[in-house]
Amino acid sequence: MATVVTMPKLGFDMAEGTLVRWVRGIGETVQKGEVLAEIETDKATVEVEAVESGVRKHLVEEGVAVPIGTPIAIIGTADEPIDEIAVPSQTPSRPAVAAERASPAPASPQPVEAAGTLPAGLRASPLARRMASEASLDLGAVTGSGPGGRVTKTDVAAALRRPAAGPPPGSTQAAPGQPPRPEKDEFISPTRLRQAISRRMTASKQQVPHFYLTADLDAAQLVRMRAEANAALPEDTRLSIHDFVLRAAALALRSFPALNASLDGDRIVRHAAVHVGTAVAVDGGLLTVVVRDTDLKSVPAISSELRLLVGRARDGRVRADDIEGSTFTVSNLGMYEVDEFIAIINPPEAAILAVGAAREVPVVEGSQVVPGWRMKVTLSADHRVTDGAEAARWLQRLRTYLEHPIRLFL
Repeated sequence: MATVVTMPKLGFDMAEGTLVRWVRGIGETVQKGEVLAEIETDKATVEVEAVESGVRKHLVEEGVAVPIGTPIAIIGTADEPIDEIAVPSQTPSRPAVAAERASPAPASPQPVEAAGTLPAGLRASPLARRMASEASLDLGAVTGSGPGGRVTKTDVAAALRRPAAGPPPGSTQAAPGQPPRPEKDEFISPTRLRQAISRRMTASKQQVPHFYLTADLDAAQLVRMRAEANAALPEDTRLSIHDFVLRAAALALRSFPALNASLDGDRIVRHAAVHVGTAVAVDGGLLTVVVRDTDLKSVPAISSELRLLVGRARDGRVRADDIEGSTFTVSNLGMYEVDEFIAIINPPEAAILAVGAAREVPVVEGSQVVPGWRMKVTLSADHRVTDGAEAARWLQRLRTYLEHPIRLFL
């Protein structure tokens, strides 16, 4: 039976989305689960999958922003009648440029054609086009590494990192190894992602009564077990400390469901499933990618899945399930040699864990000072959902798993 596809809700605070590109045209065959269209939200450009086979009719044009729930297409097999299908009345749509009022116009705007192409047949992903537009970068000068020479987000990012041809006459030369000094102040309009982060984090700090607990963990066995495991693994499948932390946090949440919760109006929802999110740095801000059913997966399985999720996020190819539905979040800055920090809760979740670097430092064992490994973690929790004693017990359980990591494999 033919089905009406609507603009999906890809976040609890999402009000509308922009239909960036139809991946499948009218009459093309598309199987259930294949990518049908690319939708841009405040967070990212998301690939929307088909729920049935076959594209019969597009109801929204590319480049138009519409509210969630608005019909965008009819899909089904070629022999199914679609004239009698009742399509809910649409809220008047608007050009996506209206949603970009706060963004600067590119110095040399390039009209975007259908199917993700630019004039002269140049192909570029939606995120790559947006990044180039915001940086006033000529996409024609960027070599694409994607299928058919398509310019990707990675290609644009690499082009932006390349040094300029040379300083203008009269400019001050930077010392060797130092970045050049800008000639004048730069005024930047925040990207949609940065604006969304600003709104959500401001609301979280103003409306959520945070409290914080820090634990200093003995990471010696964790570091040793990771090293032993990685010695037996291919380089592209090696485990990170973060993989162990996700598994430990998920198991601890099973024991303390009050932290695996969210607020729904006046009610507290204790989630049956444990979906742990990971904060990932992308161009223009942060995204949270979600490993679903984290408590049911092994450390290697978590590592493999997370590697795919992070790769799609940084390439601008996330799917709806990649970034939505987390019940708890872990933010790790250890790879940047940060010892300790606190994180802001990601609403509507009840807690977030901030993880610092594992460091080799002097520790006291009995009456002697010996080399050891320590790692600090800080839990931020919502006092409306939990309290200090319960959160402290959760940290104790997390400590047990990370200081005795063999338990993560039992």
